[in-house]
Amino acid sequence: MKELINNLKGDKVIWTFVALLALFSFMPVFSASSNLAYLNHGTGNTISYLLTHLAHIFMGFLIIYAVHKIPYHYFRAISKIALPVVWALLAYTLVKGTVIAGANASRWIKVPFIGITFQTSTFAFVVLMIFVARYLSKKSEEPMTFKSSFIELWLPVFITLVLILPANFSTTALIFAMVLMLTFVGNYPIKYIAVVVGSGVACLVFFVVLSKAFPDSKFFNRVGTWTSRIENYTSNKPGEDDYQIKNAKIAIASGGIYGLGPGKSVQKNVLPQSSSDFIFAIIVEEYGLIGGLLVLGLYLLLFFRFMVAAHKANTLFGKLLVVGLGFPMIFQALINMGVAVELLPVTGQTLPLISSGGSSIWMTCVSLGIIISVTKKDEEIALEQSEAEKRDLILQKLIDEQIEKENAIEEEVEENNYSIEDTSKNPMDAVLKK
Repeated sequence: MKELINNLKGDKVIWTFVALLALFSFMPVFSASSNLAYLNHGTGNTISYLLTHLAHIFMGFLIIYAVHKIPYHYFRAISKIALPVVWALLAYTLVKGTVIAGANASRWIKVPFIGITFQTSTFAFVVLMIFVARYLSKKSEEPMTFKSSFIELWLPVFITLVLILPANFSTTALIFAMVLMLTFVGNYPIKYIAVVVGSGVACLVFFVVLSKAFPDSKFFNRVGTWTSRIENYTSNKPGEDDYQIKNAKIAIASGGIYGLGPGKSVQKNVLPQSSSDFIFAIIVEEYGLIGGLLVLGLYLLLFFRFMVAAHKANTLFGKLLVVGLGFPMIFQALINMGVAVELLPVTGQTLPLISSGGSSIWMTCVSLGIIISVTKKDEEIALEQSEAEKRDLILQKLIDEQIEKENAIEEEVEENNYSIEDTSKNPMDAVLKK
């Protein structure tokens, strides 16, 4: 075990927080999966769900380990190659996507020969953030014009968002917000960001208008769900999501300060998506306010560590990678918690590293692997500088010792020469001295 830990490079604090979140996830997932176990005349045995989650987490850590070994600057080229692949996968998902657990959207595709399902928008999120970081770091020393950035940056971004939007508005909005945040951090002109925001709002309005014109089209079948969720959130009208929010709030209220205890949740049996979208409510019900604050604290500490890693990064691309991949992870966690306590409308965002689900965990682990790769490179540079300083000190010490030896020899020679000169000038004086 000690040897394995020593082989983990990069920021050990990030490794620790990720491991703590992953370990903590097992009990809530095991407990909250009971409603899925009874679904469709099931036996109620949640062991299979626990083992599946264990496999997802184990695969996730293998992904982190493999990705953090790759020098992070390689992802510049990878993002450029991977983006067209992402577009193809998103287009295929829109046409041939799979519906899971009764969700009214085709967000997943089934991987051939393996049988697992994969949510393509999570993959698109990671690739797009790397692509944006690559562009901003490349153009950092050049004057940016909106015309050039529109073709090289915003057109690929909008193509990606348009392909995600019909099936998943919340993910589209989150990606768009995070791209804007990253461009702001990357010193992209604010006046251009304002133009992009206005264009994005105009495109969304146009999309909604088209959905009203073609209400029977499969392409626009999610628009009604978006509008109803917003209307339910801003008014007191009963809606489809009230059942979820009501049970989530009952779960949180039942937890109190210390919680009902591990596995003793009652609302897990009636709360839909209790092991994924609303798992935070189950955590508070079983572990109380203390458990909820503990989870929130871990995410905030991880956020702080991301800021430290971004500050320490030696290149602009490294800084932008940490910001673009790390910060959305924390914002997604805050959105999930905000939905559970009804601070935000229902969005369907999972709790990173805790909620069940393979593609969400794996793409989070890819992001973490890249971030750790950035910190690993910084450690390697710091180690090289430290070794160079040690070599310089040793060399300087040797030089000082050599100079001292030469000075001692010169002094000895001077003394001998002085003695010879004295005897040569007056031999009798030398005899008298003796």
